[in-house]
Amino acid sequence: MANDRLIEETCYMCSAPAVSREHVPPRCLFPESKDIGGLNLRKELITVPSCAAHNAAKSCDDEFLMMSLAGIVGNNSIGYRHWTGKVDRALRRSSYRVLNSTVLKPKRIERLVLEGNLFIDVIWGTPDFPRLYRCFEHVLRGLYFHDFGHRFEGEVRLIPGFIKYESGHADTWQKVIEARYRYEADSMSQTGGNPEVFYYQLFPTDEHGLIAYRLCLYGGVDVYACLIPATVRMPGNLVAEMISGGIKTVITVGEKGFTFN
Repeated sequence: MANDRLIEETCYMCSAPAVSREHVPPRCLFPESKDIGGLNLRKELITVPSCAAHNAAKSCDDEFLMMSLAGIVGNNSIGYRHWTGKVDRALRRSSYRVLNSTVLKPKRIERLVLEGNLFIDVIWGTPDFPRLYRCFEHVLRGLYFHDFGHRFEGEVRLIPGFIKYESGHADTWQKVIEARYRYEADSMSQTGGNPEVFYYQLFPTDEHGLIAYRLCLYGGVDVYACLIPATVRMPGNLVAEMISGGIKTVITVGEKGFTFN
């Protein structure tokens, strides 16, 4: 009976028939119990129907996402233990060649000194942005399917809060968006059976029909997303036009002010 139901479903990414179920986010992002003292962090995972092309065929992207996120400075202890466990084993199997596709040039390893006699080795570099965005787009389309029961048709726009920019408009815009999302999210519930690894917040659809998500992984990786349905026409943005025109502009979120130009 379960197989009959699966055959009737279509993929969360396309109109092809579903042949399996895809974990959202990928299951490999959740540490194995052997790496975290027997704790089960792979319970109550979200799955959505998927065709073969959008599940098994993207396993390399899933591993790329795991390696890109688990070792980020600022993650909680779960992320760090995942990095020193499953991620480290995967890196060793590939003789660290996989880093060439995860962190692009320039790339260097620096030692970050903490308090006392503690330190960690940090890899600095530019991530593969197109691949990273593609991975998160899959996650967001999967969450949409899980929340609304049908495939999302439209554009997904992302702001990865864990990516740091040089000072300028891009950096200020990121801070504005992060502050706005966090300000509204403070009073919202979180969804996710294993919040130490992953949870998300779905914002109410706004008056224009736009859908917003906030994702959080390992307590330190925030991703802010706006889903624009194909049937929605984006409203004009006077503030953005003022900023691009060089006019001094101050955006206030709560008690914080962000100045452009």
